[in-house]
Amino acid sequence: MLISLELKRVDSMAVKKLFGTSGIRGKINSEVTCELALNVGKSLACYLGNEGTVVLGYDTRTTNVMLDQAICAGLLESGVDVIKIGMVPTPLVGYATDKLGADAGVMLTASHNPSQYNGIKIWNANGMAYTSAQEAKIEEIYSNESYTSVSWDKVGSLRVNEEIKGRYIDDLVGMVNIKPGLKVVIDCASGAGSEISPLVFRKAGCEVTTLNSQPDGFFPGRNPEPNAENLQNLMKTVVAIGADLGIAHDGDADRMITIDENGDISPFDSLLALMSKEFDGDIVTTVDAGLCMDESVKGNVLRTKVGDVNVAEVIIEKDAAFGGEPSGTWLHPDFCMCPDGILSGLRMAELVSNKGKLSELLLEIPSYPNIREKIICSKEAKTAIMENMEDLLKDSFDDIKEINSIDGVRLTFNDDSWVLVRPSGTEDYIRITLESKDSTKAQAIKETCVKIIKENI
Repeated sequence: MLISLELKRVDSMAVKKLFGTSGIRGKINSEVTCELALNVGKSLACYLGNEGTVVLGYDTRTTNVMLDQAICAGLLESGVDVIKIGMVPTPLVGYATDKLGADAGVMLTASHNPSQYNGIKIWNANGMAYTSAQEAKIEEIYSNESYTSVSWDKVGSLRVNEEIKGRYIDDLVGMVNIKPGLKVVIDCASGAGSEISPLVFRKAGCEVTTLNSQPDGFFPGRNPEPNAENLQNLMKTVVAIGADLGIAHDGDADRMITIDENGDISPFDSLLALMSKEFDGDIVTTVDAGLCMDESVKGNVLRTKVGDVNVAEVIIEKDAAFGGEPSGTWLHPDFCMCPDGILSGLRMAELVSNKGKLSELLLEIPSYPNIREKIICSKEAKTAIMENMEDLLKDSFDDIKEINSIDGVRLTFNDDSWVLVRPSGTEDYIRITLESKDSTKAQAIKETCVKIIKENI
């Protein structure tokens, strides 16, 4: 059963300058600067009432230490206490914010973007990312410079917490039951999961081989986005050593993608559907997820806008059992409301350990031709094109059954084929995602959409 949910729009979103789909993100020293980090810290402190506590962590990027110092200074200057937890995966920031009773968390990361990018993502006390409405409030404070400093005797305090890492590791291991000896290859992209992820899998009973698990903000082994192009070495290694499973993280380890025992990368939609069917109750996903979700899960499929925070909001609102995006960003409400690529990988290892080969498990999931395309487009051009996109698409197709404009424009056709055209919230692209039971029609839909976009840039 398919249910579409449209979250309420925030009027100020149209003029937002900082926040995209996943926090603030941009090229370092041009779009993301120490001054920006300082003032975002002040703005967050103002939003919190110039009091409270914020957990602060960062990934392996070479520019994170300077941003860490800048945003920390902004928070302290404005009366907020800071708990630094150092270089950690994004999910640990969400977890620590919740477990340490902090009022907010901040993670400095650009996730899967290349080394020259960095960013800021803010977390609620329950470990869920800030919503669009909350980001709009921060944006307003930042734009109006309505933040204030406190007197010298009310400046925030700073402390470091190393113990939370061990608590996180132990709690992760306690979430799964993996038969000892499962052979797993883990590729951390030299990102924030490099130290913790292999350790967790070993403690859970796996025989672990690592790739790119030396922390390095230049990402020398591969680009941090976990896709087929970047995971060739992982695919070959899984086969070469006879591993049962390959796990790949992005730069901050909030995502996870698997490689099966044959060295094949798992289809993103199928992998999400495979895990989703393990849960009783409703499942939340995004408008870019495929038909296999509807045909696999036990409960309702609730679709919302792209972005983990949108998934999280609906999980909480509808008390859903599980949720995630096809990108490999999964949320586990029985653990924490922050996306966790390490727990996602553990649960896939548990599934393989108890139910058999991943390639065979994936055969149980319906699979249809799925195409994902991205076209370079500036931020300014994206806005202009998307204003007319629905009309442009309606004029180009004559068998449309349904139009969904919750996030970009998604057309569903009479034969259940569908296409989604939406602007990237983190990069200068317009993304095309589509699926059809007919590969010829899938290609035709793609070509039509590419032509429309290129002609209108």
